[in-house]
Amino acid sequence: MIDLLQISDSLTQVAGHINVDRNNDGSISFMELLFMGGWIMVPLAIMLLLAIYVFTERYIAIRNASRIDQNFMNIVRDHIVSGNLTAARSFAKNSNNPVARIIDKGLQRVGKPIENIEKSMDNVGQLEMYKLEKNLGILSVVSKAAPIFGFVGTLIGLMQLFANIQKANEVEINVVSQGIYTKLITSISGLVIGLIAYFAYSYLNTQIDKTSNKMEGAAADFLDVLQEPTH
Repeated sequence: MIDLLQISDSLTQVAGHINVDRNNDGSISFMELLFMGGWIMVPLAIMLLLAIYVFTERYIAIRNASRIDQNFMNIVRDHIVSGNLTAARSFAKNSNNPVARIIDKGLQRVGKPIENIEKSMDNVGQLEMYKLEKNLGILSVVSKAAPIFGFVGTLIGLMQLFANIQKANEVEINVVSQGIYTKLITSISGLVIGLIAYFAYSYLNTQIDKTSNKMEGAAADFLDVLQEPTH
């Protein structure tokens, strides 16, 4: 039979020998647990802060870029039909978003073959997409690198564990627990940070795709307006 009292005593010894209660208040705080991860927690913390910064900056930029007046194309169409290209260009220039810049490029090319107009607008569209995707690669790198750093922390914990056991020439609970804590904390932290960066990257890509669809739709509408028969 398993001696439950012995198991309970062993668990109590484990808790008592783990040196993580730095302020000796009888409880282990979240920050005290993080400190147990060792130096590997520093690059993980930097990656987390970097991911948060990139996500916030890109989210604001993409949100602003996707704000397009629903009547924008109707107003541009009315100016084109009335032959007032100057007013159309002025209206597009005063609208600070990717769609307006694409349409403005098209207005500059009015009078040239449709193929040339479409190509010019496509070039501007590619530049706008590049601006929207700026620094997104950082999130992708963090999503892959953070778990790897966590795994490195696990290996470091194992090395420390076996080194301490070798020095002590015996297996002691406090020696084993120190290495186990380091392994668990770095691995979990790396995985969590990697997941945060991955979800942030996927969400921003989805928002960029929506903005891209708006850009393509506006460009198609503009080309249709140019090809409408005049009365």
